[in-house]
Amino acid sequence: MSRPLVSLVLSGALLFSASSLAAQVTVQQLQDKLDHPWSLAFLPDNKTILLTERSGALRLWQPEKGLSQPVEGVPEVWHQRQGGLLDVALAPDFAQSRRVWLSYTEADESGRAGAVVGYGRLSEDGRRLADFRVVLRQQPRLSGGANLGTRLAFDREGYLWIAFGDNFQSATAQDLDKLTGKLVRLKGDGTVPQDNPFVTRPNARPEIWAYGLRNPQGLALNPWTQEMWESEHGPRGGDEVNIPRKGKNYGWPLATWGVDYSGDKVPESKGGEAPGTEQPVYWWKNSPAISGTAFYNSARFQPWKNSLFIGALKEKNLIRLSLNGDKVIEEERLLQDRGERIRDVRQGPDGYLYVLTDESNGKLLKVGLQP
Repeated sequence: MSRPLVSLVLSGALLFSASSLAAQVTVQQLQDKLDHPWSLAFLPDNKTILLTERSGALRLWQPEKGLSQPVEGVPEVWHQRQGGLLDVALAPDFAQSRRVWLSYTEADESGRAGAVVGYGRLSEDGRRLADFRVVLRQQPRLSGGANLGTRLAFDREGYLWIAFGDNFQSATAQDLDKLTGKLVRLKGDGTVPQDNPFVTRPNARPEIWAYGLRNPQGLALNPWTQEMWESEHGPRGGDEVNIPRKGKNYGWPLATWGVDYSGDKVPESKGGEAPGTEQPVYWWKNSPAISGTAFYNSARFQPWKNSLFIGALKEKNLIRLSLNGDKVIEEERLLQDRGERIRDVRQGPDGYLYVLTDESNGKLLKVGLQP
């Protein structure tokens, strides 16, 4: 098997754009004083934003009114290390159902944590989330606060996809009887689709779509192919972008392009490739610590067409990957001069990018290009 395309990037054969767009980027700060914001979603009025703060608050932001008080009725979260209130996603029929999906963490009496996914109904005035119902708990709870992942995304058919981290228990990403290190696919009501790949396999969780993930931080539907893409943290190096296909194994910890935090080989790893596992679409030798992910499919800024945007926590920038089909042909860094950890990025209805910075004084930014 040939070495992935990204190796050419790292060796310098694939160059950054000579006509970089970084100097043309415009940034407008819409809100500050957010407590480590994690995710955002646009309501159907195309201007109101729902956003989560990791400490447990769900808030609305509106251009005319600014930031709301915390929405009532949000479940209590376990807020330690990487845990807390995480992703937010609107049901495809939100205009009728008012259903808001949340992912968050809870812990047992021993302090072991796991992710939880559920939904409630947002009141018309946006002040309360009513009748919250838990749909899925990540079992068993194995995390001390690391590698929780937990991104949510809906596809065009109304299926809900959930990306769970390995809870820093790497071997469990290969265990089909556990929800650690897995991509899950559910119907919009939270039940299991009967065409999921492991529905009939004994001792396997029927919710699983794909496995062998480490710490998913981004999940986005490709608007051109209708396939779900996932981005995740490697250990020390080896951050990667995957297209998780039905029943496939994405390698962790058997295959990784990173090394252990000690600098030694990951104990279970057979190298960058391993039999029976899939290769990433793209990977980085040195980890940017990638985060939220969004495809750009607006006519507003033509130079950004056919791009995938990914936040970076360690590098403190916004990465733009230019795509040709499923191949990355160019890479660019934006917002480097701000020196802020980027937690999430979404394309807004107006064609601008909306970015959250992961700080104690976190910000909501509106990012575009000069005319």
